[in-house]
Amino acid sequence: MATREREKAAARAKAREELGPNAQLRYLRMAPRKVRLVIDLIREKPVEEALNILSFSRKAAALPLAKLVKSAVANADNKGNVNLDKLYVKTAHVDEGPTWRRWLARAHGRATRIRKRTSHVTVVLGERA
Repeated sequence: MATREREKAAARAKAREELGPNAQLRYLRMAPRKVRLVIDLIREKPVEEALNILSFSRKAAALPLAKLVKSAVANADNKGNVNLDKLYVKTAHVDEGPTWRRWLARAHGRATRIRKRTSHVTVVLGERA
């Protein structure tokens, strides 16, 4: 049993290494459909251009995404053997996180549900040839 678990862990580590430099932002307190609007702007762009786009974007999701891209660049720098000038946003995707459920008092003693949605964002960088 322990051997099988070691093999699985080794396979996961190999898959992570093939993925390239990346960063994840989990439980971002913004709806995924709003974050996807900003992620679509930076996908397949060079890192410098992506950060420039995010700095001038008026969307609220731009600030945490800029921080995430900077973190991915720092991870790439820390990992070594990559040229930081040739980095680009290889893949970027937003998944839905858990939804916080709250309620709001309404007329005639009723209550309606408020869904506060969260997002999980993943950014993977690549190196252009």
